Amino acid sequence: MEPEFTVFVVDDDADVLEAVDFLLHSVGLRVETYASAKEFLEAYDPLRSGCLVLDVRMPGMSGLELQERLEALESTLPIIFLSAHGDVPIAVHAIKAGAVDFLEKPFRDQELIDKVQDAIEVNARLRRDLAERHRIAGRIDALTPREREVMELVVQGKTNKAIASELGLSQRTVEIHRARVMEKMQAESLPELVQMVIRFRG
Repeated sequence: MEPEFTVFVVDDDADVLEAVDFLLHSVGLRVETYASAKEFLEAYDPLRSGCLVLDVRMPGMSGLELQERLEALESTLPIIFLSAHGDVPIAVHAIKAGAVDFLEKPFRDQELIDKVQDAIEVNARLRRDLAERHRIAGRIDALTPREREVMELVVQGKTNKAIASELGLSQRTVEIHRARVMEKMQAESLPELVQMVIRFRG
């Protein structure tokens, strides 16, 4: 578990906030509680790792609306929804929109703890993937326009001869560009280059 991992709990019910805060603190987790979606958004920092335990129905901005806002911000926070009104359509909508789970109140303590632990792993993986995409993006930015053209055709599986024909270049020039692409992308092999491009495109 990342040491800076925080469980953000958003619920307009003060008793639920207090109970979840106590429960998660009791197993050594860092917790921050918010009484509304608006209050959470005002404090939201995309650089912080964690997960979100979120009530579905709240005055003002609902949990589902907050989920949409965070999606637009490309948040990596996994969401566990809590609701006393856990009807199937809301659960399906929340899961389809990316929530990692949906629990009805009253929930079992261990069930929530288990879901939070799962979310810790999801968040760590998402943040690793995002960091890797940023590293790859930096390498792609270092390529010249011609090198990008060559890379696109290389990852499509085209030969140097075919690339040379398509771009109107000599085969030797393509070889030089290809070598520079491999060097700048820090790829040891063609399969590794292809995997980088796939990860970058998500």
